[in-house]
Amino acid sequence: MERSSPLRMPIMWLVLGLPIVSVVAGVGLLVAAVRSGSDDAVIDTVQRTAQIQLTELGPDARARELKLSAVLRVDKGMVELLPVAGGFGDGSVARDEPLTLILSHPSEAAQDRTINLTPSEMGWRANVEPAAGHDWLLLLAPRDRSWRLRGRLQAGQRAAHLAPALADD
Repeated sequence: MERSSPLRMPIMWLVLGLPIVSVVAGVGLLVAAVRSGSDDAVIDTVQRTAQIQLTELGPDARARELKLSAVLRVDKGMVELLPVAGGFGDGSVARDEPLTLILSHPSEAAQDRTINLTPSEMGWRANVEPAAGHDWLLLLAPRDRSWRLRGRLQAGQRAAHLAPALADD
Protein backbone atom coordinates (compact mmCIF):
# COMPACT_ATOMS: atom_id res chain seq x y z
CA MET A 1 0.00 0.00 0.00
CA GLU A 2 1.22 3.39 -0.95
CA ARG A 3 1.58 6.11 1.72
CA SER A 4 0.16 9.54 0.87
CA SER A 5 1.85 12.81 1.70
CA PRO A 6 0.85 14.38 5.05
CA LEU A 7 0.03 17.63 3.21
CA ARG A 8 -2.76 15.85 1.31
CA MET A 9 -4.72 15.41 4.52
CA PRO A 10 -7.08 18.30 5.38
CA ILE A 11 -6.42 18.04 9.11
CA MET A 12 -2.73 18.82 8.53
CA TRP A 13 -3.69 22.13 6.89
CA LEU A 14 -5.47 23.05 10.11
CA VAL A 15 -2.56 21.90 12.25
CA LEU A 16 -0.08 24.01 10.26
CA GLY A 17 -2.33 26.79 8.97
CA LEU A 18 -3.91 28.06 12.19
CA PRO A 19 -0.61 28.81 13.98
CA ILE A 20 0.78 30.52 10.87
CA VAL A 21 -2.35 32.68 10.47
CA SER A 22 -2.23 33.52 14.20
CA VAL A 23 1.39 34.65 14.01
CA VAL A 24 0.74 36.80 10.91
CA ALA A 25 -2.35 38.39 12.52
CA GLY A 26 -0.42 39.06 15.75
CA VAL A 27 2.40 40.78 13.86
CA GLY A 28 -0.17 42.84 11.92
CA LEU A 29 -1.86 43.97 15.14
CA LEU A 30 1.49 44.83 16.70
CA VAL A 31 2.45 46.96 13.68
CA ALA A 32 -0.93 48.74 13.77
CA ALA A 33 -0.55 49.47 17.49
CA VAL A 34 2.97 50.87 17.11
CA ARG A 35 2.02 53.08 14.15
CA SER A 36 -1.07 54.53 15.82
CA GLY A 37 1.01 57.19 17.58
CA SER A 38 0.30 58.84 20.90
CA ASP A 39 -2.50 57.68 23.14
CA ASP A 40 -3.77 61.24 23.64
CA ALA A 41 -6.68 62.16 21.40
CA VAL A 42 -7.29 65.62 22.89
CA ILE A 43 -5.34 68.82 22.44
CA ASP A 44 -5.82 70.01 26.01
CA THR A 45 -3.02 69.75 28.52
CA VAL A 46 -3.98 66.82 30.74
CA GLN A 47 -2.38 66.15 34.10
CA ARG A 48 -2.42 62.54 35.26
CA THR A 49 -2.32 61.47 38.90
CA ALA A 50 -2.73 57.72 39.39
CA GLN A 51 -5.77 56.95 37.23
CA ILE A 52 -7.28 60.42 37.52
CA GLN A 53 -6.94 62.80 34.58
CA LEU A 54 -7.31 66.52 35.22
CA THR A 55 -7.51 69.43 32.80
CA GLU A 56 -7.89 73.17 33.34
CA LEU A 57 -11.56 74.16 32.94
CA GLY A 58 -11.06 77.84 33.83
CA PRO A 59 -11.23 79.08 30.20
CA ASP A 60 -14.46 77.12 29.66
CA ALA A 61 -15.98 78.59 32.82
CA ARG A 62 -14.93 82.11 31.74
CA ALA A 63 -16.62 81.63 28.34
CA ARG A 64 -19.77 80.47 30.13
CA GLU A 65 -19.69 83.53 32.42
CA LEU A 66 -19.37 85.82 29.40
CA LYS A 67 -22.18 83.90 27.65
CA LEU A 68 -20.06 83.61 24.51
CA SER A 69 -21.34 81.94 21.38
CA ALA A 70 -20.28 82.10 17.74
CA VAL A 71 -20.86 80.57 14.32
CA LEU A 72 -17.99 79.44 12.15
CA ARG A 73 -18.70 79.69 8.43
CA VAL A 74 -16.53 77.99 5.81
CA ASP A 75 -16.66 79.11 2.20
CA LYS A 76 -14.38 78.78 -0.81
CA GLY A 77 -10.96 79.95 0.28
CA MET A 78 -12.01 81.47 3.60
CA VAL A 79 -13.10 80.82 7.17
CA GLU A 80 -15.26 83.42 8.91
CA LEU A 81 -16.24 83.59 12.57
CA LEU A 82 -19.44 85.46 13.35
CA PRO A 83 -20.08 86.39 17.00
CA VAL A 84 -23.59 85.56 18.17
CA ALA A 85 -24.07 86.55 21.78
CA GLY A 86 -22.65 87.52 25.13
CA GLY A 87 -19.37 89.29 25.67
CA PHE A 88 -18.83 89.85 21.97
CA GLY A 89 -21.51 92.51 21.98
CA ASP A 90 -20.99 94.21 25.36
CA GLY A 91 -17.24 94.83 25.03
CA SER A 92 -16.04 92.05 27.35
CA VAL A 93 -14.18 90.54 24.38
CA ALA A 94 -11.99 92.90 22.36
CA ARG A 95 -13.24 92.90 18.76
CA ASP A 96 -9.96 94.31 17.41
CA GLU A 97 -7.78 91.43 18.73
CA PRO A 98 -6.99 88.36 16.59
CA LEU A 99 -8.31 84.95 17.66
CA THR A 100 -6.79 81.50 17.28
CA LEU A 101 -8.84 78.69 15.78
CA ILE A 102 -7.51 75.16 16.20
CA LEU A 103 -8.88 72.58 13.78
CA SER A 104 -8.24 69.19 15.29
CA HIS A 105 -8.63 66.00 13.25
CA PRO A 106 -10.63 63.48 15.31
CA SER A 107 -8.05 60.71 14.97
CA GLU A 108 -4.84 61.94 13.27
CA ALA A 109 -2.90 64.66 15.08
CA ALA A 110 -0.64 65.13 12.05
CA GLN A 111 -3.58 66.74 10.22
CA ASP A 112 -4.34 69.30 12.95
CA ARG A 113 -4.21 72.94 11.85
CA THR A 114 -3.98 76.27 13.64
CA ILE A 115 -5.54 79.30 11.95
CA ASN A 116 -5.09 82.91 13.04
CA LEU A 117 -8.33 84.81 12.54
CA THR A 118 -7.98 88.56 12.01
CA PRO A 119 -10.72 91.07 12.85
CA SER A 120 -13.09 91.91 10.01
CA GLU A 121 -16.25 93.95 9.55
CA MET A 122 -18.60 91.13 10.64
CA GLY A 123 -16.32 89.28 13.07
CA TRP A 124 -13.04 87.51 12.31
CA ARG A 125 -11.78 85.78 9.17
CA ALA A 126 -8.84 84.04 7.51
CA ASN A 127 -8.17 83.24 3.88
CA VAL A 128 -7.82 79.49 4.20
CA GLU A 129 -10.17 76.59 3.57
CA PRO A 130 -9.98 73.41 5.69
CA ALA A 131 -10.34 70.02 4.02
CA ALA A 132 -14.00 69.05 3.82
CA GLY A 133 -13.55 65.26 3.62
CA HIS A 134 -13.84 64.62 7.37
CA ASP A 135 -15.06 66.17 10.62
CA TRP A 136 -13.03 68.80 12.49
CA LEU A 137 -13.03 69.40 16.24
CA LEU A 138 -12.94 73.17 16.76
CA LEU A 139 -11.35 75.17 19.56
CA LEU A 140 -11.47 78.98 19.51
CA ALA A 141 -9.52 81.16 21.96
CA PRO A 142 -7.82 84.55 22.20
CA ARG A 143 -4.05 84.69 22.34
CA ASP A 144 -4.00 84.89 26.15
CA ARG A 145 -6.25 81.77 26.38
CA SER A 146 -8.49 83.46 28.95
CA TRP A 147 -11.61 81.84 27.45
CA ARG A 148 -12.36 79.18 24.84
CA LEU A 149 -15.24 77.92 22.74
CA ARG A 150 -15.61 74.45 21.28
CA GLY A 151 -17.55 72.96 18.42
CA ARG A 152 -17.54 70.37 15.66
CA LEU A 153 -17.57 70.99 11.93
CA GLN A 154 -19.23 67.96 10.34
CA ALA A 155 -17.85 66.58 7.08
CA GLY A 156 -19.48 68.34 4.13
CA GLN A 157 -21.05 71.06 6.32
CA ARG A 158 -20.25 74.73 5.76
CA ALA A 159 -21.04 76.06 9.24
CA ALA A 160 -20.66 75.08 12.89
CA HIS A 161 -21.83 76.47 16.22
CA LEU A 162 -19.17 77.17 18.87
CA ALA A 163 -20.11 77.36 22.55
CA PRO A 164 -18.53 76.90 25.98
CA ALA A 165 -17.78 73.27 26.86
CA LEU A 166 -19.40 73.68 30.29
CA ALA A 167 -23.17 73.79 30.35
CA ASP A 168 -25.10 76.46 32.20
CA ASP A 169 -26.02 75.60 35.78
